[in-house]
Amino acid sequence: MHHAALAQEPSRLLTPTDPSPVIQFGPSALDGVATAGGLPFVLVSDHAGQAIPAALGDMGVSAQDRARHIACDLGMAETGRLLAEKLGCVLIEQAYSRLVIDCNRAPGHPTSIVRESDGTPVPANADLSADAEGCRVEEIFLPYHQKIRGEISTRLEAGLPVVLVSLHSFTDCMNGQARPWHTGVLHNRNPAFGLRVRDLLAAEDGLVVGSNEPYALTDVNDYTVPVHAEGRGLPYLEIEIRQDLIATPEGQAEWAARLARILPRAWEEYRH
Repeated sequence: MHHAALAQEPSRLLTPTDPSPVIQFGPSALDGVATAGGLPFVLVSDHAGQAIPAALGDMGVSAQDRARHIACDLGMAETGRLLAEKLGCVLIEQAYSRLVIDCNRAPGHPTSIVRESDGTPVPANADLSADAEGCRVEEIFLPYHQKIRGEISTRLEAGLPVVLVSLHSFTDCMNGQARPWHTGVLHNRNPAFGLRVRDLLAAEDGLVVGSNEPYALTDVNDYTVPVHAEGRGLPYLEIEIRQDLIATPEGQAEWAARLARILPRAWEEYRH
């Protein structure tokens, strides 16, 4: 009996009625469509989504808390889509909330599946079995990163340039600490492209720009950029925008327009 139970397939987390973990906008090399205007940008948004698999209910987290920054990068889904539209570039988003699994952490990292976030406990994550954790990795985390890997590989094989642009937003107050930056550029290895964007942002009137603020980019606490860009020697930008600045359609449009203007300029400077 025990052996028969072991031989069974582990149960799946997502059902056919749950959303696909990966949302794609814009022209994808995987569909045989080149980026408009020859721009090299592959936009990715690790924390865009707020979906929770039906099997997890509300995860024991109130609707009020599920609407906070702990559940997603507030404002980034809208800003990212506007930016992709303006640039004519592909955008790959994760559909599920970071409360289910954080797609910018290596599986097994202490904050890959959070037990508590910014003071809010997440009961559904408290006593996960290895199988349950594995389902989240296999069904949500891996398809997202396979899509990014496939997009980049297809472009490189076609001789097209690639700059990975990882889009994030941050709360203006975390663990009781106010954050003065309007935006931050995170960098570690091969930072040259990101630093050009940082300098162009710093030249904008009245912007407070952080360099590795409010977070530093590291191999341990990040996954997307270290694996898909630094691991392949590709230029990249990891940008953070303060959430109150992109909380409204006007703010989202303003930041999308700003980045749509700055990114091609940074690319021209980087190429020459």
